[in-house]
Amino acid sequence: MEPGATRIHRKLLDSLYVEAMLLADEARAYFDQAGREERDTLDALRRVAFSCESLKVTTRLMHVIAWLLTQRAVDAGEIAPREALLPSRRLGTAPESEPEALAALPFQAITIIEASIDLYRRVDRLDSALEEPAAESPARSMMQRLAASF
Repeated sequence: MEPGATRIHRKLLDSLYVEAMLLADEARAYFDQAGREERDTLDALRRVAFSCESLKVTTRLMHVIAWLLTQRAVDAGEIAPREALLPSRRLGTAPESEPEALAALPFQAITIIEASIDLYRRVDRLDSALEEPAAESPARSMMQRLAASF
């Protein structure tokens, strides 16, 4: 492994990828179909907020999916871990959602929006951890000290 490169376990990547794809499918189905009826019952300002939040969900999920695909490529050896640290391969910035705007939206919309925020935040923590040097194992450190003393 390259210096400073932290590897993320494949099972975690796969789990997050499945979660992101399922959430993207749920969001598409809701905002493109089922949510239309609920949106149409809202006043004009809330309809705009509904549409903006739909775009924010899409942006968050696309950033997450792109990042996960990059990490899967690292895991598969298709790109070097160092390449995954390039700004163009990092998790993009996601738009913030205002709690006041969310409170006025239908329950299902809020549920999907909050799920996308939660997923984005979890992946953001993983992305941030890539910058941190990998912690050395205490057992390995002890073995190295023992070997050096002989």
